[in-house]
Amino acid sequence: MNLGLTILKGRRSIRKYKDTDISDEIIHAALDAAHLAPTARNVQPWLFGVIKNSETLEKLGNTAPNGAFIKDAKLCFAIFGESDHTYYVEDCSAATMQIILALWSYGVGSCWVAGDKKDYAEDIRKMMNVPEKYTLVSLIPAGYPEEVTVPSKKDLKDLVFNETFTEN
Repeated sequence: MNLGLTILKGRRSIRKYKDTDISDEIIHAALDAAHLAPTARNVQPWLFGVIKNSETLEKLGNTAPNGAFIKDAKLCFAIFGESDHTYYVEDCSAATMQIILALWSYGVGSCWVAGDKKDYAEDIRKMMNVPEKYTLVSLIPAGYPEEVTVPSKKDLKDLVFNETFTEN
């Protein structure tokens, strides 16, 4: 198996983190990967926030109910998209995945926390002083994994069809 597929197949959602700092080099590499993500018509409708302050991480964890574990991460990326751009969700989702995979390639775990259309998206935008034309698409808490679990996955044969779908 090649290195790229090893990284893709090994990636897991991590919600428990060690108390180990993440280097600026790794943070920069993740952001660099994000800004190179594909976007419709190359609009690049995004802003990337990096949150390291423990008090702010605590606020984020308390604001996003399904992301309470953000408070235990060493940092969190916040991905915002220009809401008047037709494909901001798709574009920012591609950037989100690029960050997640870049982090994992360094052994840093993360977990995608939804932002788009969530009740807390506007509160987080205001908390981070992001201009109104942007909306929160995702939060990515990150840290070195305290533990890695391997979830069960459906069999590929049950998910794929050729040409047209037929019931088995």
